Amino acid sequence: MNAKHLTVSELTEQIRLSLEGSFSFVCVEGEVSNCRPASSGHLYFSLKDAGAKIDAVMFKNRLRSLTFEPKDGMLLRVRGSLSVYAPRGTYSIVCEEMEIAGAGEILAMLEKRKQKLAQEGLFDEDRKKELPRFPGTIGVVSSPTGAALRDILNVLQRRASGVRVIILPAPVQGEEAASLIAARIKQANQWKLADVLIVGRGGGSLEDLLPFSDEEVVRAVANSKIPVVSAVGHEIDWALCDFSADLRAPTPSAAAELVSENLVIIASLVQKMYADLINVIRTRMERARLLLKPFDIQDMEYRIRSILQPRLIRLDDAKEALIDAVSEKCAILRGKIELVSAVINASSPLAAMERGFSVVTDSNGKIVRNSAKVKHGEKLLIRPLKGEITATVEKIQI
Repeated sequence: MNAKHLTVSELTEQIRLSLEGSFSFVCVEGEVSNCRPASSGHLYFSLKDAGAKIDAVMFKNRLRSLTFEPKDGMLLRVRGSLSVYAPRGTYSIVCEEMEIAGAGEILAMLEKRKQKLAQEGLFDEDRKKELPRFPGTIGVVSSPTGAALRDILNVLQRRASGVRVIILPAPVQGEEAASLIAARIKQANQWKLADVLIVGRGGGSLEDLLPFSDEEVVRAVANSKIPVVSAVGHEIDWALCDFSADLRAPTPSAAAELVSENLVIIASLVQKMYADLINVIRTRMERARLLLKPFDIQDMEYRIRSILQPRLIRLDDAKEALIDAVSEKCAILRGKIELVSAVINASSPLAAMERGFSVVTDSNGKIVRNSAKVKHGEKLLIRPLKGEITATVEKIQI
């Protein structure tokens, strides 16, 4: 008992230095238990497996980067370091990163599939179709026993009780889920069962939501002629069919609201518009009565005549001026025509022939302009103004 003793604090400090120095980085996988958010914003929980359990904490500045909410029973993979809390003599993992176990591989696979489908154009905005504002029939592809379907039906009953709802049952997780979901979408299109489709389920782990990221489902959603609303999980959840759908809803309830107009609000708006229209008509009719009041039967003709008379006078003056201008222009043109006609007549061969001139042609039909061009005894054709004369050359005088 003479050996140098240590205080509890000293021993704990040596354990802390040993543990924190040896385990400055750890990556641990286990099931979450005793998950309890603190009022400070930090998250305290335990990780356990079949043989052991270890406490863990994730501070609020790191929690902001999470895309999911840790819950008891989840299988998580955390990265961080060991820390000893001296006042209690306990140690725990201070988590810097956290993911659902297997999520890293799943996310990598989904990212690769997403890029492939995006390159094929399945996510292009120009493929998106507008949702009908007042659908007559809404199709729901989901589990018939799930809470998501109940939420959708409750919202539709409240907002649009007259809308017909067709349930296309399909499992939403498991090996057969993807093929059955795709088959239901294709059946709805083949038989034109609905004006709009809601495809989705309630929240779940990344693995639970995988059927909605299956390539067959994504293609069925993209190729659907019926507009599709993707409603997979809660707001932070996502699936690849969100990108190929015509619209993504954060929750199934939100999807039901997106595809249905609130008929109570619509009816109220219609009533308000009707009342506004009646008020506008009444106001305009009253204004028309006030404008017509000064025009009684006795002076109506006088008022109209006083408006029309100046215009009729202007019309008559304009008509007379137009007639005078046209007459003057016609006289000028007539004089020009007569002058041109006289010039043409004076230059016409017919005018010369009327004065006694004739045209003489030789046996070849050529006009004789020079007596030296004809021969003795040659027959000539003489054309006076009227008729023809045949002559024979007996004498040529040059």
